Amino acid sequence: MDTSEQIQILVVDDDRLIRSVLEASLKAAGYSVVAAENGKKALELFRTGYFPIVLTDLIMPEMSGLELCRALREDASTEGYTYVIVLTSQDSKNDIIAGLDAGADEYLIKPVHQAELQSRLRTARRILELERARKQYIEQIASFSLIDPVSGTFNRRYMDEHIPHEIKRAYRYERSLSMIMVSIKSFGGLLGQYGYYAGETILKGCADCLVESVRKDIDWVARSGESEFVILLPEADCSGALIVATRLRLRIDTMVTKIHAVEVKIHASFGVTGFTASQKKEGFTAEMMLERANNCLAEAREEPESAIKGVQIT
Repeated sequence: MDTSEQIQILVVDDDRLIRSVLEASLKAAGYSVVAAENGKKALELFRTGYFPIVLTDLIMPEMSGLELCRALREDASTEGYTYVIVLTSQDSKNDIIAGLDAGADEYLIKPVHQAELQSRLRTARRILELERARKQYIEQIASFSLIDPVSGTFNRRYMDEHIPHEIKRAYRYERSLSMIMVSIKSFGGLLGQYGYYAGETILKGCADCLVESVRKDIDWVARSGESEFVILLPEADCSGALIVATRLRLRIDTMVTKIHAVEVKIHASFGVTGFTASQKKEGFTAEMMLERANNCLAEAREEPESAIKGVQIT
């Protein structure tokens, strides 16, 4: 971790003097400190915020350090790993083993030697940094698995996972939800005429156009087929989605794509559907929404140029 980052430490000990000494020492070393007089109070504090490091005594009333360690591991924070150091006044192998088995990462013998404490804390910070880097790597890999490598939009897997969630949320808050299905016209012919690389250029250009034309962090775009995209618009009814589709059609029709120094005109078909959720009338599914949008898209494809067809679900 960046040494300039102030780490928050939760100190747990039923001895007021020890708590005060540890708190003063840690604050002097640049840490932010929150203190608790027993494990029960510490667990309450832990559940209200993230503490990267916990220093806890083993023998305490109401909830022992061992019980606290087990509870901390069961209530693991989603914000990050918590490094636990147990403090014991007994240089007993059994106490140390019990603490480590309960979920502690390290131990210190009381009275705490300040230089040794700071050394243990430096180790804790290195472990926390490694854990944070590991978590970021896993999140990055997970996000890559949901991104289409050609268009840069979300992929079919993301779409299949998130449409049901959006429908549930619409019903929960009784809000509108709409979908636009987009298909690039004559995509196969463009591939045959200009080649595979041209197809990737066209897909990326259209995808960028779609993403730039919808609300950031609200609407999302996913590639659903070879030349098809799905746009989901939370809190937008069908009439609003038709307005968005009209804007998209104009943008794509006026978009200029250069392939081998040749300007190529792109057209697209749009199928639009949407509904306003009501808890009195549930049962609408992702499959039903996709089917309605696809039926509208099939009608739009019959038109020679860019076209839009839509239906409001009642």
